[in-house]
Amino acid sequence: MFSNPQKIISQLDLQSGSRVADVGAGSGAYALAAAKAVGEHGKVFAVEVQKELLSRLEREARSKSVHNIEAVWGDAEQENGTHLASGACDAAIIANILFQALDKTGLAREAARIIKPRGRALVVDWSGSFGGAGPAPSAVVSKQKAQEVFESAGLAFEREIAAGSNHYAIIFRKP
Repeated sequence: MFSNPQKIISQLDLQSGSRVADVGAGSGAYALAAAKAVGEHGKVFAVEVQKELLSRLEREARSKSVHNIEAVWGDAEQENGTHLASGACDAAIIANILFQALDKTGLAREAARIIKPRGRALVVDWSGSFGGAGPAPSAVVSKQKAQEVFESAGLAFEREIAAGSNHYAIIFRKP
């Protein structure tokens, strides 16, 4: 039912040494999967607005001997809200937060800002409400709407990838 971060991240084809932002890191499942994919010479910036989630992620990473995740407190819906430099990342992961974002365009713009030219953004979100297992029906962001939002931020659709039966995943590329 739920998405599998390891399988989804494997389809993003991250390279060893890459720098990745997990925007809206939440519990850190995608950050941890990305940390494994980029290896010890790579870096994952786990950006989250809720400080307690960042603390929990830092503890979990330490307990798993993962040392390439940097917790960043920030609001990705705001311009420069991630506190990352423009073009600092090879990729950005926006997983299961689009439906929650009040400013979806602001979120997409901030993700696009932090990605290098030719870098990629991975958007994963719920494809429906599924009787309450997902977001409220009114909060669900369709795949088409997600594509419109990220393309309006200057990113180009690259491809869809498998994300399980209750989610969609789209990879965008920065020109």
